[in-house]
Amino acid sequence: QVQLVESGGGLVQAGDSLTLSCAASGRTFTGVAMGWFRQAPGKEREFVAATNWSGQTTRYAESVKGRFTISRDSTRNTLYLQMNSLKPEDTAVYYCAADVRRFGVLTIGDDYNYWGQGTQVTVSS
Repeated sequence: QVQLVESGGGLVQAGDSLTLSCAASGRTFTGVAMGWFRQAPGKEREFVAATNWSGQTTRYAESVKGRFTISRDSTRNTLYLQMNSLKPEDTAVYYCAADVRRFGVLTIGDDYNYWGQGTQVTVSS
C-alpha cells in the first residue's frame, strides 16, 4: 500500500517560515516525479512546486517563486517544502503528490497518481 503522509503545517504569522514534510512509504520513491499542490477554501487546487526524479530540476508557481523551496531526501523517502516569507494568501491545505510512472517535473495535478491527505497551513496577517 503506497502512502504519502504530510506534516509540518500550522498557524503562523505573516513573514514567518514553515517546512512541510511528506513521508512516502509502501515503495521507494527514488526516481519518481513528486510535487506540492494547495487548495484554499472555495478555490480550486493549484500547483505550488515540483521536482524531477533526481531533485536537480524544480519548478515553482509564480506566486511562490523566491519564497518556497522544494527538495527531496531519497535516503529518507521524504519530500520537503521550505516556505519563507509566508503571506495570508498562502493559507491553504497543502498536498504532496507522486507519480511513479514519470521522471520529469509535473505541474498538472491530474498527472500524479498518488496523493497525501493534506496538511493545513494558516497564515495570519
